Amino acid sequence: MIPEYEPLDQEERDFMCSLPIYVSILIAGADGKIDNHEIKKAISLASLKTKKERRELVGYYQQVARDFEDKLKMMIANLPSETKKREKILIEEIGRANEVFPKMDKKFTVKLYLSLKDLAKSIAEASGGVFGYMSVGYEESRLIDLKMIKKPSK
Repeated sequence: MIPEYEPLDQEERDFMCSLPIYVSILIAGADGKIDNHEIKKAISLASLKTKKERRELVGYYQQVARDFEDKLKMMIANLPSETKKREKILIEEIGRANEVFPKMDKKFTVKLYLSLKDLAKSIAEASGGVFGYMSVGYEESRLIDLKMIKKPSK
Protein backbone atom coordinates (compact mmCIF):
# COMPACT_ATOMS: atom_id res chain seq x y z
CA MET A 1 0.00 0.00 0.00
CA ILE A 2 1.24 3.46 -0.80
CA PRO A 3 1.56 5.82 2.20
CA GLU A 4 -0.95 8.32 0.79
CA TYR A 5 -3.67 5.67 1.14
CA GLU A 6 -3.22 5.49 4.92
CA PRO A 7 -6.24 7.70 5.79
CA LEU A 8 -8.52 5.96 3.26
CA ASP A 9 -10.86 3.01 3.72
CA GLN A 10 -10.77 0.09 1.27
CA GLU A 11 -13.55 1.45 -0.93
CA GLU A 12 -11.70 4.77 -1.28
CA ARG A 13 -8.45 2.95 -2.08
CA ASP A 14 -10.20 0.94 -4.78
CA PHE A 15 -11.68 4.16 -6.16
CA MET A 16 -8.24 5.77 -6.32
CA CYS A 17 -6.91 2.81 -8.32
CA SER A 18 -9.86 3.14 -10.72
CA LEU A 19 -9.63 6.91 -11.18
CA PRO A 20 -7.22 6.81 -14.17
CA ILE A 21 -9.45 4.14 -15.75
CA TYR A 22 -12.54 6.33 -15.37
CA VAL A 23 -10.68 9.27 -16.91
CA SER A 24 -9.40 7.12 -19.77
CA ILE A 25 -12.85 5.80 -20.66
CA LEU A 26 -14.50 9.21 -20.30
CA ILE A 27 -12.11 10.82 -22.76
CA ALA A 28 -11.85 7.84 -25.12
CA GLY A 29 -15.63 7.62 -25.41
CA ALA A 30 -16.40 11.33 -25.57
CA ASP A 31 -16.88 11.27 -29.35
CA GLY A 32 -19.33 8.38 -29.16
CA LYS A 33 -16.94 5.52 -29.84
CA ILE A 34 -14.05 4.10 -27.90
CA ASP A 35 -11.48 3.19 -30.51
CA ASN A 36 -8.42 0.97 -30.28
CA HIS A 37 -5.97 3.88 -30.61
CA GLU A 38 -7.38 5.43 -27.45
CA ILE A 39 -7.43 2.14 -25.55
CA LYS A 40 -3.85 1.33 -26.54
CA LYS A 41 -2.77 4.85 -25.60
CA ALA A 42 -4.40 4.56 -22.16
CA ILE A 43 -2.75 1.19 -21.50
CA SER A 44 0.60 2.49 -22.73
CA LEU A 45 0.36 5.62 -20.58
CA ALA A 46 -0.54 3.64 -17.46
CA SER A 47 2.60 1.57 -17.96
CA LEU A 48 4.77 4.55 -18.88
CA LYS A 49 3.68 6.49 -15.79
CA THR A 50 5.19 3.77 -13.58
CA LYS A 51 8.61 5.01 -14.74
CA LYS A 52 8.23 8.48 -16.22
CA GLU A 53 6.01 10.28 -13.73
CA ARG A 54 6.62 12.70 -10.91
CA ARG A 55 8.56 10.84 -8.24
CA GLU A 56 5.70 11.11 -5.72
CA LEU A 57 3.30 9.37 -8.13
CA VAL A 58 5.42 6.43 -9.28
CA GLY A 59 4.20 4.12 -6.48
CA TYR A 60 0.61 5.11 -7.20
CA TYR A 61 0.93 4.33 -10.90
CA GLN A 62 2.76 1.07 -10.19
CA GLN A 63 -0.29 -0.01 -8.22
CA VAL A 64 -2.71 1.28 -10.89
CA ALA A 65 -0.81 -0.37 -13.76
CA ARG A 66 -0.84 -3.87 -12.27
CA ASP A 67 -4.23 -4.79 -13.72
CA PHE A 68 -5.04 -1.61 -15.65
CA GLU A 69 -5.73 -3.29 -18.99
CA ASP A 70 -8.03 -5.95 -17.54
CA LYS A 71 -9.96 -3.45 -15.42
CA LEU A 72 -10.20 -1.01 -18.32
CA LYS A 73 -11.66 -3.61 -20.68
CA MET A 74 -14.00 -4.97 -18.01
CA MET A 75 -15.25 -1.51 -17.13
CA ILE A 76 -15.86 -0.64 -20.79
CA ALA A 77 -17.87 -3.85 -21.17
CA ASN A 78 -19.96 -3.07 -18.07
CA LEU A 79 -20.72 0.58 -18.84
CA PRO A 80 -23.62 1.66 -21.07
CA SER A 81 -22.70 1.88 -24.74
CA GLU A 82 -24.85 5.01 -25.12
CA THR A 83 -22.47 7.97 -24.85
CA LYS A 84 -24.52 10.33 -22.67
CA LYS A 85 -25.42 7.62 -20.13
CA ARG A 86 -21.81 6.40 -19.95
CA GLU A 87 -20.51 9.95 -19.66
CA LYS A 88 -22.94 10.78 -16.83
CA ILE A 89 -21.84 7.74 -14.82
CA LEU A 90 -18.14 8.46 -15.38
CA ILE A 91 -18.44 12.15 -14.49
CA GLU A 92 -20.16 11.20 -11.23
CA GLU A 93 -17.50 8.60 -10.46
CA ILE A 94 -14.61 10.94 -11.23
CA GLY A 95 -16.31 13.63 -9.14
CA ARG A 96 -15.98 11.35 -6.10
CA ALA A 97 -12.37 12.54 -6.03
CA ASN A 98 -13.73 15.68 -4.35
CA GLU A 99 -14.63 13.56 -1.31
CA VAL A 100 -11.45 11.48 -1.27
CA PHE A 101 -8.72 14.02 -2.13
CA PRO A 102 -9.21 16.14 1.03
CA LYS A 103 -8.37 13.08 3.15
CA MET A 104 -5.00 12.72 1.43
CA ASP A 105 -1.72 14.62 1.37
CA LYS A 106 -2.24 17.92 -0.49
CA LYS A 107 1.03 17.78 -2.45
CA PHE A 108 0.15 14.29 -3.65
CA THR A 109 -3.37 15.23 -4.75
CA VAL A 110 -2.18 18.37 -6.56
CA LYS A 111 0.36 16.31 -8.53
CA LEU A 112 -2.17 13.55 -9.18
CA TYR A 113 -4.74 16.06 -10.41
CA LEU A 114 -2.24 17.48 -12.91
CA SER A 115 -1.22 13.97 -13.95
CA LEU A 116 -4.84 12.96 -14.59
CA LYS A 117 -5.34 16.07 -16.74
CA ASP A 118 -2.21 15.13 -18.68
CA LEU A 119 -3.56 11.60 -19.11
CA ALA A 120 -6.86 12.98 -20.41
CA LYS A 121 -5.11 15.25 -22.91
CA SER A 122 -2.85 12.47 -24.19
CA ILE A 123 -5.77 10.10 -24.74
CA ALA A 124 -7.78 12.84 -26.46
CA GLU A 125 -4.90 13.38 -28.87
CA ALA A 126 -4.64 9.66 -29.66
CA SER A 127 -7.23 9.57 -32.43
CA GLY A 128 -7.65 13.04 -33.86
CA GLY A 129 -5.86 15.40 -36.20
CA VAL A 130 -3.28 14.59 -38.83
CA PHE A 131 -2.88 10.82 -39.26
CA GLY A 132 -4.92 10.39 -36.09
CA TYR A 133 -2.58 12.23 -33.73
CA MET A 134 -2.04 15.55 -31.96
CA SER A 135 -5.49 17.04 -32.30
CA VAL A 136 -8.32 17.14 -29.81
CA GLY A 137 -11.90 17.01 -31.07
CA TYR A 138 -14.70 19.13 -29.66
CA GLU A 139 -16.19 16.30 -27.59
CA GLU A 140 -12.89 15.57 -25.87
CA SER A 141 -12.00 19.25 -25.47
CA ARG A 142 -15.03 19.88 -23.28
CA LEU A 143 -13.93 17.13 -20.88
CA ILE A 144 -10.10 17.09 -20.77
CA ASP A 145 -9.93 19.78 -18.09
CA LEU A 146 -11.68 17.38 -15.71
CA LYS A 147 -13.83 20.18 -14.31
CA MET A 148 -15.77 17.62 -12.25
CA ILE A 149 -12.73 17.54 -9.92
CA LYS A 150 -12.18 20.64 -7.82
CA LYS A 151 -8.58 21.67 -8.23
CA PRO A 152 -6.74 20.68 -5.05
CA SER A 153 -4.91 23.59 -3.50
CA LYS A 154 -1.31 23.34 -2.39
